[in-house]
Amino acid sequence: MSSDPWGRVDETGTVYVRTADGGERVVGSWQAGSPEEALAYFERKYDGLVVEIGLLERRVKTTDLSAKDATTAIDHLRQQVDEAHAVGDLDALSKRLDKLVETVEARREERKAQKAKQSDEARHAKEALVAEAEELAQSEQWRAAGERLRALVDTWKGLPRLDRKSDDELWHRFSHARSAFSKRRKAHFASLDAQREEARKAKEKLVAEAESLSGSTDWGPTAARYRELMADWKAAGRAQREHEDDLWNRFRGAQDVFFAARSSVFAERDAEQAENLKLKEELAEEAEKLVPVTDLKAARAAFRAINERWEAIGHVPRDARPKVEGRMHAVERALQESEEAEWRRTNPEARARAEGLTGQLQAAVDKLRGQIEKAREAGNNAKADKLQKELDGRQALLDQALKGLQEFGG
Repeated sequence: MSSDPWGRVDETGTVYVRTADGGERVVGSWQAGSPEEALAYFERKYDGLVVEIGLLERRVKTTDLSAKDATTAIDHLRQQVDEAHAVGDLDALSKRLDKLVETVEARREERKAQKAKQSDEARHAKEALVAEAEELAQSEQWRAAGERLRALVDTWKGLPRLDRKSDDELWHRFSHARSAFSKRRKAHFASLDAQREEARKAKEKLVAEAESLSGSTDWGPTAARYRELMADWKAAGRAQREHEDDLWNRFRGAQDVFFAARSSVFAERDAEQAENLKLKEELAEEAEKLVPVTDLKAARAAFRAINERWEAIGHVPRDARPKVEGRMHAVERALQESEEAEWRRTNPEARARAEGLTGQLQAAVDKLRGQIEKAREAGNNAKADKLQKELDGRQALLDQALKGLQEFGG
């Protein structure tokens, strides 16, 4: 008979393995050789189980072997251990399998928690996507919002699915928000297209009128009308892109034709008016030599001759007109003042009227002075003061009349 700590072979060749409860279990029979060879054979069987369990332990720890597959593999090995035709510490193998079950179960719970966490994160992520999509549905930033919604769809596709009910409800809200945005955007651009078509029609009319005016030589009113057309153009809004540039080029081109022609005419006119100004300045200088007036008749005749030449010259630049005309007016006023002074000196009727008025005023002043003196002597100061005021007024009139009389030479 032969034995080792975990098994033995009896005289008949029967091989036993010791169990955890201190008993024995028959694992086989050996008739082909010595008992030592029998034990060595069944110990190798045991070593094979050790290797298989070790491999499974490593798979559980280092790979993503599912809990279900790991449990199946453990059950299979446990059956092999329980029914093993092997000699060794089978109880230790069972304990290793029990521990492996605990590891798999812990891994299962860990994965379950991780999956729950991922699901919760996915739910929050999708809820955030839905909230953003619903906010974007009200946006009028059509391009930016549209691009963002497309990016949200790609993000959604990359997230794990939730339970069917939750996932469907969130997707329905998400899809509805996208549809609402698309509907609003479509309506906006349809309205925009209608507005641009109206703008195109309006601008076609403006272009037609601008082109019809391009040959006008009615410079002032036509330039004013072009300014009105430009204001109408800006108020009309933009036409479709394919029409806008062409319409603008035609509109602007018509204006350029008109304003180029006007500029050419104005340039010629400005040159002519500059020459006219030079001539009128020479005449103004000639006229100014008539002042002070020494011979009124000769001065008046010379001024008329100068004025005839002045009228024949034509327009001068607007900004220079007041100054040069003012010089002529100053000479004309000097001549008028000389004429008036001469008339006053040579008009006998006017002199007589002036002398008569002066005499009447002088008599009234003398009379009032006498009355004042009598009132003072009588002690009637109130009457004297009243008469004094009347005297002051008559004296002022007398002074003025005397001054006018002096203009007649005395």
